[in-house]
Amino acid sequence: MQIYGKRLCFIGAHPDDIELGCGALIHQVTKYSDVLCVTLSDNQKNPLLSKLVTEHYNSMAVLGVPKDSIKLESFTTRRFPEARQEILEYMLNIRKEFKPDIVFVHTKSDIHQDHGTITDEALRAFRGTTVLGFDVLRSTHGFFPNFLVEVSEKDVDAKINALAEYSTYRDKYYFNADITRATCVRHGALAERSFAEGFDILRVVCSYHEEY
Repeated sequence: MQIYGKRLCFIGAHPDDIELGCGALIHQVTKYSDVLCVTLSDNQKNPLLSKLVTEHYNSMAVLGVPKDSIKLESFTTRRFPEARQEILEYMLNIRKEFKPDIVFVHTKSDIHQDHGTITDEALRAFRGTTVLGFDVLRSTHGFFPNFLVEVSEKDVDAKINALAEYSTYRDKYYFNADITRATCVRHGALAERSFAEGFDILRVVCSYHEEY
């Protein structure tokens, strides 16, 4: 199956979430589509994470995302459930202004309270829009992708290089390049391809065409 979207919106809770979940796909699609990458918390209330903002922009640049296609907001980390209405209204504004064809958010299998809030509110905000869920390894339980998108080895390398921009998280196991590559290989094997990124289907809206 071939998919197409002129406007793709990637929404994550914290800096690094989007890159971890779908960095290879982002690197692939920036050549063909308008991309908007939204991160709702800049994590700047934690003094140990003061470099994250710069690292996030550098990471996105490796993936080919220009700074004017990045939104980095200041919702309080681990307090997203208390800000549900504000987050919903923020997403409704994205829907009105950007009009995405496909939205990528955290998988329903994610047990982090901030990640879960984003997914719930996205399904409310983007009714009538395809929504796919990406995996952030350290905070999911029971994730199994049922929507697989083929990516190239070049895309996988770009994802690894983008994550390497996060010196703050250099020692975290889920930033290990071997794990990142192995995950893309595993998802590729599920699709009988060399490499893929995996998502779960939260909502698919489509129309059937006899020919392209």
